[in-house]
Amino acid sequence: MNDDFEQRLQRQPLRQVPAEWREEILAAAGRVSKVESREPMAHWPSTVVTRLLALLWPNPQAWAGLAAVWILILTVDFSMRDKLPVMAEKSAPPPPEVIVELKQQQRLLVELMGPRDTRDADRSKSLAPRPRSELDIEILTA
Repeated sequence: MNDDFEQRLQRQPLRQVPAEWREEILAAAGRVSKVESREPMAHWPSTVVTRLLALLWPNPQAWAGLAAVWILILTVDFSMRDKLPVMAEKSAPPPPEVIVELKQQQRLLVELMGPRDTRDADRSKSLAPRPRSELDIEILTA
């Protein structure tokens, strides 16, 4: 039955669409294509969700397990952050013996470094730029 219908269709000659109809059809198609091109921008969240589902669909259990592991890691991380400042606040100041020992080490370091050389300080003063008027006076007096 389908074959008979198809054979009759093939025997019929193709007729040309009238010019007015053609213009109307193309104008309507143009309007529809403009509207359709704007729609994906309006519904981009659904497009993103659709693409994510297509990506995750091959093995959703594996992706769910991976998400659960990440949630567990982040939970442990945030819970540890809250306790660290509390531990630092509760630490006791160093005992007086430790403070005395540190002061002795500082004194020993100063002794090992030796006295400060004051000539270095004088050299930096002489290298500092002076006003031109002083230079002229020195040249004239020398």
